[in-house]
Amino acid sequence: MVDYSDEEIVELERKAKTIRKDVLMMIHEAGSGHPGGSLSYADIVTALFFKIMKHRPSDPDWEGRDRFVLSKGHAAPVYYAALAESGYFPVEELMTLRKLGSRLQGHPSRSKTPGVEMSTGSLGQGLSVANGMAMAAKLDGKDHRIYCLCGDGEMESGQIWEAAMLAPHYKLDNVTAFVDKNGLQIDGPTEKVMCSEPLTEKWRAFGWNVIEINGHNMREILTACERAKQVKGKPTMIIATTVKGKGVSFMEGSLKFHGKAPDEEELRIGLDELEGSL
Repeated sequence: MVDYSDEEIVELERKAKTIRKDVLMMIHEAGSGHPGGSLSYADIVTALFFKIMKHRPSDPDWEGRDRFVLSKGHAAPVYYAALAESGYFPVEELMTLRKLGSRLQGHPSRSKTPGVEMSTGSLGQGLSVANGMAMAAKLDGKDHRIYCLCGDGEMESGQIWEAAMLAPHYKLDNVTAFVDKNGLQIDGPTEKVMCSEPLTEKWRAFGWNVIEINGHNMREILTACERAKQVKGKPTMIIATTVKGKGVSFMEGSLKFHGKAPDEEELRIGLDELEGSL
């Protein structure tokens, strides 16, 4: 197990806040987008792209890279921010989000955006594709890992549970998936729209190694990913309890900002709050 220093944790936390600022600015510039669900998994994507995953921004198709699949594709802004801050394309390009001719559309496109492994948007499909990537790696004798980020609202999709059965059956221990458990989806609280609890017991019953974490605790995220690497013979599901809109007070836990861009004043307040926390 890797023992991360306090300095490494602080640096990652700073990077996550920078990425959150990117998200606010790009969605404001676009005038549309999904800030709530982007901000809730900012810490997870930061840990993956800046510490956990093997990847080369200068060579996006490097064969030995780990793969990341954003199953909840509407939360693309924070994915784009992580890619830009990693060096896949200029940070300034983030301001082209959702504009005509831009490589950064409302949902990720594999054919347009460097670093994107799968075009996503239709909820429930990402884990199946991640499983396919993992099976291909096994067949080819490759040691790269596949990371997949799902939303808790996605747990209502039947295809998720087909994928849940397949991964343990084929012993896909090179799959690490996350549930971004922020408790809200477009129609309201997940427990009222279609309660999928108890998630931990369900994923264990399907044969997964399950780890529960605070999705905003950087050390817990890193430790969970390292533990997943040690597991043999079964995939790992990390259930991360998060806060929708994390980092911006008036967005936290607010359904209003599931798909609403901040106006000029809201942007100013949000950036001031994040700058202060830096």
